[in-house]
Amino acid sequence: MKTSRFSAAFVSMWTLVAVPRASATTIPIGIGAFGPGSTLTTFTGLALGTEVNGLTVDAAVGPGGAILFLYSLANGRVSIGVGPNTTNNINPPAIVSNPGANNSGVLTMTFPSLVDTFGYGYALQGTGTIPNGTTLSLFDGATSVGSLSFTASPDLVVPGGFAGIQSTLAFNRVEVTFNSVSAAAFALDNVRRGPAVPASVPVPEPASLLLLGTGMAGLVAQRRRRR
Repeated sequence: MKTSRFSAAFVSMWTLVAVPRASATTIPIGIGAFGPGSTLTTFTGLALGTEVNGLTVDAAVGPGGAILFLYSLANGRVSIGVGPNTTNNINPPAIVSNPGANNSGVLTMTFPSLVDTFGYGYALQGTGTIPNGTTLSLFDGATSVGSLSFTASPDLVVPGGFAGIQSTLAFNRVEVTFNSVSAAAFALDNVRRGPAVPASVPVPEPASLLLLGTGMAGLVAQRRRRR
């Protein structure tokens, strides 16, 4: 009976800590970090006004495959448009938020394979320097991997720049937001991603490992006292 209680407690504790959250180290990178094997996605050839929510781009581009775009505020908010043409990082046509539309939604991009590098050019309808101009959140399926925010600096005329990220854990989905408080609209173009990488293997966080070790030691000591 004592052994059964010990085993049940051990199983319960292992279940508690055996599904850790993935925690990656993320660093900002520039365009030069995307070498051979990486994929550049532009929106050349798409008709102006094309709805972005539900759009699939680059279905036939090498091993990179298609990107599925979704916008959390549904249709009518983000489309293929001209966007600003006085910037180093936007080459129309580009993804743009429609004038007057709510631009506080989440733009999600899902890839057919895992990558560890990703980036895009962006521009904001605003002035000066805008802190947290855009934020990137990474996911491996439903598992959150990490995130970074980027400051939009004057890029020739409008605030913007290149938002690039590298992660120690691979990911296949990114969620992108823009500073809708300081910018009335946004544009996104020239999406870059690294070559496919093997599936990431989440590692238990140090705190979880400590909890497991402490719990096991306590159970062992309790069993010895009962003997």
